[in-house]
Amino acid sequence: MTDTTRGELRYEGKAKRVYATPNPTEYLVEYKDEATAFNAQKRGSWVGKGATNNAITAALYPKLEGVGIPTHFIAKLSDTEQLVKAVTIVPVEVIVRNVAAGSFAKKLGLEEGTPLARPVVEYCYKSDALGDPLINTDTAVALEWATEGDMARIRELALQVNGFLTPFFGQRGIRLIDFKLEFGKLPSGQLVLADEISPDTCRFWDAETGEKMDKDRFRHDLGGVEEAYGEMLRRVEQA
Repeated sequence: MTDTTRGELRYEGKAKRVYATPNPTEYLVEYKDEATAFNAQKRGSWVGKGATNNAITAALYPKLEGVGIPTHFIAKLSDTEQLVKAVTIVPVEVIVRNVAAGSFAKKLGLEEGTPLARPVVEYCYKSDALGDPLINTDTAVALEWATEGDMARIRELALQVNGFLTPFFGQRGIRLIDFKLEFGKLPSGQLVLADEISPDTCRFWDAETGEKMDKDRFRHDLGGVEEAYGEMLRRVEQA
């Protein structure tokens, strides 16, 4: 039986803590109840947030594995803990957009909710201190954050994730507006999907009402944040 004893804290981010385990190829990830927005300029928390995001991610990652998308996920250990493969995170966040919303709509002068003719894939340098600035493939390669092959594979996987999640959520009455992904490398060099997929990292709109069912409710003080997250978990767990 795998020993999942929590060891040294390896990393703490805005929403999770990552711990070593007795097995050097595995990490324990703890989901926190804290919420942040606008590059951590706005902070808050609510009881159960970590458990909800953990449950959503633990439900989705095996489904993604089932359609050929490699992930770091191994098992859900508790309400707030997961066992994952130890990876080295590529410092490039990937954003996939299906509908104009948020900063994308604002900077291009588009009405929020404008459908895009095809998915848009964007890259950001993973740096809270710098506000996660937009970059391109040339930047990532020139600064040796990733190779040309890595970036091509990351884009391919991101679009595969979108190709699965869009109809998955559509069948559950949810429009997948956009989402952020992170990727990591195993010791073998294989790229795998890491981090999480949750209302923290995605924009979800109810297909009938247009109601926002994600962290925008926290960002913009819309209220009903806990209820929206709970409803997203309910829909994800629908047969």
